[in-house]
Amino acid sequence: MADTQDNRLGEEEDDEEEIDDASYKTIRDAVLFAIDISASMLERPPPSDDKKAERDSPASAALKCAYHLMQQRIISNPKDMMGILLYGTEKTDLKDGDNTFQHCYLLADLDVPSAQDVKQLRDLLENEEEAEEILKPAKEAPTIASVLFCANQIFTTKAPNFSSRRLFLVTDNDNPARVKQDKDTAITRARDLYDLDCTIDLFPISKPDHGFDRTRFYDDLVYPTSPSDPDAPVAIATTTKVAKSGDGLTLLKQLLASINSKAAPRRALFSLPLELGPGMRIGVKGFILIKRQEHVKSCYVWVGGEKPQIVQSSTSHMADDTARVVEKTELRKAYKFGGDTITFTPEEITQIRQCFGEPIMRIVGFKPLSLLPLWANIGKATFVYPSEVDFIGSTRVFSALQQKLIKSKKMALTWFVPRKNASPVMAALIPGEERYDENGEQTMPPGLWLVPLPFADDLRQCPEQPAEPRTTDELTDKMRIIVEQLQLPKGVYDPSKYPNPDLQWFYRILQAMALEEEVPTKPDDKTLPKYKQIDKRAGEYITAYGEEFEKVFATVGHSALSSRPKAAAKKRPAAVAVDDDEDEPKPKKRVKKEAIVKDEYGDDGLTDQQMAAINDKGQISKQTVAILKEYLGARGQPISGKKADLIERVQDYLENKGL
Repeated sequence: MADTQDNRLGEEEDDEEEIDDASYKTIRDAVLFAIDISASMLERPPPSDDKKAERDSPASAALKCAYHLMQQRIISNPKDMMGILLYGTEKTDLKDGDNTFQHCYLLADLDVPSAQDVKQLRDLLENEEEAEEILKPAKEAPTIASVLFCANQIFTTKAPNFSSRRLFLVTDNDNPARVKQDKDTAITRARDLYDLDCTIDLFPISKPDHGFDRTRFYDDLVYPTSPSDPDAPVAIATTTKVAKSGDGLTLLKQLLASINSKAAPRRALFSLPLELGPGMRIGVKGFILIKRQEHVKSCYVWVGGEKPQIVQSSTSHMADDTARVVEKTELRKAYKFGGDTITFTPEEITQIRQCFGEPIMRIVGFKPLSLLPLWANIGKATFVYPSEVDFIGSTRVFSALQQKLIKSKKMALTWFVPRKNASPVMAALIPGEERYDENGEQTMPPGLWLVPLPFADDLRQCPEQPAEPRTTDELTDKMRIIVEQLQLPKGVYDPSKYPNPDLQWFYRILQAMALEEEVPTKPDDKTLPKYKQIDKRAGEYITAYGEEFEKVFATVGHSALSSRPKAAAKKRPAAVAVDDDEDEPKPKKRVKKEAIVKDEYGDDGLTDQQMAAINDKGQISKQTVAILKEYLGARGQPISGKKADLIERVQDYLENKGL
């Protein structure tokens, strides 16, 4: 009990310090789209009757991709910057009057996107005349070296201190060099970007008659990110798939899927040393990859003036007796124990909280993975990845540890203190393998998962459950067929395909209000079952299972259910009336109700029309269980269950009869 109190004492007042800790930060991202505007990029695909066929040109699809990504990030990453640079246009406009980079058009300056920026981009996509004027290709396109130098200037002036800067290069030209010197100059400009910690991500577009070949030019220009990058490593394919009409995968979806995989935010939870043994440490970082998303209210707004203003909040302590403002130096922290208030000085609080040592992740042993039960998880798992910031060579050692744990099917028991003033926990380091989707995009990087383990006082015994009646082999076989018909594609549940409908509906309303669009009336809920497909695949099997269940229940169901132990319920003694001529008492209410039923509805009970009239008046809940069971039993319906089940069964029967 004392340990539990100490742990709670160490976790008091941790929320504010956790946010201010330098190792706990969200990586701000600056993304610049560089879209090639050439004649081939503006060509529309041939018309087709297929609903899944391409309708947009590659340049238009790339702009729509940027538009959708800007919509996503304006809510999910409101502090990130985003810009759109068109190169190869006849017009030249860099927003600052600089004409150094000819045939480069800065459609959206690199800045935090506002609702006005999104509306301007949307209007451009909807206005074909304006789009045709801006997207008019030049007779002579600029060199890639000039485009990279322009991107370098934009990043240096607009986002000099960002921790992540990315250049998204969208083109269908796999060899833009006119002479060999153009390639050498482009490689030099690309190295300048990498020296500034900028990452170049290439999104090649293949033509129907020619696949994009990276080896001709871009393999020497764009290469994988460094191993110390939290987003690395990412495998890059040498060629890309050709987006053909009717293949079920549009060009826009290809770009969105590829960009979203590289633009996923990485939130660094901690940066700690991992101690493998005495005197042997490597650097690691922890990331939250799986977390429940909720509505986030970022600020309060005061609307009492002429223009809404963001509220700047401040906190002050007031004395109860004099209403005097109490300074922070006058405050003392105290804890109640046994009815008494025990105060501590700030030095004593610091000493108590830091009694477990410095923040560290220390391996204390190894155990087989088979010894870790599924229930031994008391908190969110944290993804651990190497970092070369404090210890050079951490990636090699980390990779060797991860591969050895996978090969040996073992886990590492770890003593884990995440930050200062935090309580230590015992955790399991479980190896995780790298995963790819059907498009070759990385869905899960290789690394280690840190799973908190419970202490002895966290465990409790579950109550014993009474034995339930088991099903028959015939019912099991029929249910197996139903389950086989309702399998997900490839038998894998992908949570990314089923977003939170409540959260998406909230974001959709925010977007409509900010962009002055029509507010939608119906949410897009992808979690709703597809009833038509379910009925088409398994409808007849479900009906056959229901018929078999009724047969089995009629023969063995009552006896099986009656054999289950039931808790004795306390009932109030029924009111009885004693007859002077007889010695045994008679239940007064039972006789009265039965008499009312027979007098009002006759000996045969309720008819369908009479029960329908009672249901229409809303008086079906006032009927007794005996009446409901008699009505259902006379029509071959099950009579088991509680009163609510009987009422629902009666209403379903009347609905099927059309009454």
